Amino acid sequence: MKLATLKNGTRDGQLVLVTGDLSHYVDASAIAPTLQAALDDWAIVAPRLTELADETAAGSSIAKREALDTTQLHSPLPRAFQWADGSAYVNHVELVRKARSAEMPETFWTDPLMYQGGSDRFLGPRDDIAMADTAWGIDMEGEIAVITDDVPMGASLDQARDAIRLIMLVNDVSLRGLIPGELAKGFGFFQSKPSSAFSPVAVTPDELGDAWDGGKVHLPLNVDLNGKPFGRANAGVDMTFDFAQLVAHAARTRPLGAGSVVGSGTVSNKLDGGPGKPVAEGGAGYSCIAEIRMIETIETGAAKTPFLQFGDRVKIEMLGKDGTSIFGAIDQTVTQYKG
Repeated sequence: MKLATLKNGTRDGQLVLVTGDLSHYVDASAIAPTLQAALDDWAIVAPRLTELADETAAGSSIAKREALDTTQLHSPLPRAFQWADGSAYVNHVELVRKARSAEMPETFWTDPLMYQGGSDRFLGPRDDIAMADTAWGIDMEGEIAVITDDVPMGASLDQARDAIRLIMLVNDVSLRGLIPGELAKGFGFFQSKPSSAFSPVAVTPDELGDAWDGGKVHLPLNVDLNGKPFGRANAGVDMTFDFAQLVAHAARTRPLGAGSVVGSGTVSNKLDGGPGKPVAEGGAGYSCIAEIRMIETIETGAAKTPFLQFGDRVKIEMLGKDGTSIFGAIDQTVTQYKG
């Protein structure tokens, strides 16, 4: 099933169930008022939501179908108790370090990188990316994320895998110009990681069919910049750590509460064992601007592709094998924050 959160003037919005083709929704708030409420009591709520989904698909539901307008949606969770973002595509990390002539520790291939992001307010899938200054180096990062049920501290891989309830897409907005100064302090990201945006709907793993293997999504992630293909990297390829490993890593020293969001990090593919190529040159392209800038630096000594400017439009979407959108599109414009 596919779940979304309708903007209704409250912080956490209204839970709705979306039809498989993303054309309509029905009110699900009588079952659970919000997605977080549903996750808090998933064992009881999920079967009722599934029944509503089946009735809606069969046309037998008494709930009224409404046309879906994604501009009226929050991110599936407008805010969350936990947002932990990994860096599962180590190719991406390797390129970052190579571009600045830094050796990559061998442990990066065996122990996931992860940071704890701000989760008190996420952007809606069609909300503007409002920033005060383009000198901050505004970048998109196309990612996959899962939402978990309760996960015990020290969870095994099987426990972590079994706790995955929903899957969605992410635009993990990053401010590349601020990252080096923050990391130099030795205390991690904060100002350089503003609010992230998530796809219009979150889906249960069964919606992906055989594209979901329990830990990875084996489909291309489509990232467009100003209407042109920028990235088509396959999310199931070159993923060093799958979602079971990422969730278990996050829960190593603490339990995770229901509604925790765990991200994959920037989806990134190699090409013939080396850096990828732009889509226009027959490659899978990139899920963020920083990666193509790294490759330009490695190959020519200088980056030439600019970071996002005011007026730029970013679209992130994933299509099923039948060519239809699974999660709906994150479709955002970069605007100047006026205060």
